[in-house]
Amino acid sequence: MVNLGDFPGAGIISPPLQEALAATLAAGEQALLLLNRRGYAPFLLCHECGATCRCPNCAITLTYSRVERALRCHYCDYREMPPDICPRCGGSQFLPEGAGTERLEETLHELFPTARIARMDRDTTTRKGAHGRLVTAMAAGDFDILLGTQMVAKGHDFSAVTLVGVLSADSALNLPDFRSAERVYALFSQAAGRAGRGARPGRVLIQTWSPDHYALEFVARHDYHGFAAVELPQRQALGYPPFGHLVNLVLTGNDPGQVTAAAAKLAGSLIRQLGEVELLGPAPCLLYKLRGRSRMQILLKAGQRLPLRRLLDRLGSSVRLPAGVTLTVDVDPLDMM
Repeated sequence: MVNLGDFPGAGIISPPLQEALAATLAAGEQALLLLNRRGYAPFLLCHECGATCRCPNCAITLTYSRVERALRCHYCDYREMPPDICPRCGGSQFLPEGAGTERLEETLHELFPTARIARMDRDTTTRKGAHGRLVTAMAAGDFDILLGTQMVAKGHDFSAVTLVGVLSADSALNLPDFRSAERVYALFSQAAGRAGRGARPGRVLIQTWSPDHYALEFVARHDYHGFAAVELPQRQALGYPPFGHLVNLVLTGNDPGQVTAAAAKLAGSLIRQLGEVELLGPAPCLLYKLRGRSRMQILLKAGQRLPLRRLLDRLGSSVRLPAGVTLTVDVDPLDMM
C-alpha cells in the first residue's frame, strides 16, 4: 500500500511505484497499471476564477483528450474544442486537472523513455480486433508496461507480469453507492491477480489517500472472507442487499420543474400505502441531467419481495404522470447512478 499522504506533490506516479517500475524494467519483466479513468484529464479548470467546461446535455464536466484535442462527454458523446482562454473571465490559466489514461501514458514515456508502453481503454480498442491484438502482443513480450482502465484487469494471463500498480483508488471508493467498497474489492483483487502468474513472484502497489480503508486492506491480504465479515454487517444494519430488496423509481423529462413536481407527487401517493416498504427520496439522481433530460429518483426498500411487488402492482393507479415525464422501474438496481 502506498499512502499518498507521505508523498505530497508526488504527481500521478508516486516515488515507490516509480522505483518499483524501474526495478521491474531492469529485470526484464512486465508491469500492468490500472487507472479507471479515460482521457488526458477529467476536466479543465481556470486557475483564476474556478470555471470548468460542462456538458450542455449532462450534469458533468467534459473530459479533456489531448490525443483528440477535444473536450468530450463520455455519456452522450458531446464534443467541443478546448478554449485557449477561460470563457468566463478570459484568463489564460485554463489547465487540465487530474489524470486519465492518456496522461499516465505520457508520464510513463517521460519517466521511462526506452520502455515499450501500450494503453488499453475504450479509446484504443474501438477498432475490430484491437483489444485482442493488444493482449496477444503483451503476452508475447512486445510491451514492457500495459496501462489502462478496468479492462486490463479482466482475466488476462501474462506470465511475465510481476508488478501491478493501482492508481487513484480513492475515486472508486468514494462513489455514493452502497456497493462501492464491494466493487473496489472485486476490481482491485482481479487486477492484483495479474501479478506473479508465472514462475516469478508478483508485487502489487495500490496508491491511495485512504490506506486504512477496510476494502483496500483486505485486497492487500487477498482475504475475501475478511472483507465479507466487515461488509455484510453494514449491509444488514441498513437493510441493503443481500439482506433486503430494492426498487429504484427514476423519473425523467425535459422540464426540470415538471420532473421534480411529478416525483414529489408520486412519493406523496406512495407514502400513504407503504406498509412494510421504506421510501427514500425523492432526490436528484447522481447524474441529475443526462442526455438532455432531468432525472429524479425514489428508492423503495423492503426486507421481502412481496411488499414491494404489491406496492408496484398499485403503482399505475397511484398517480398520473404528466405528459413528457417518463417513469422507469428498476428492480434490483445494479447501481445508483
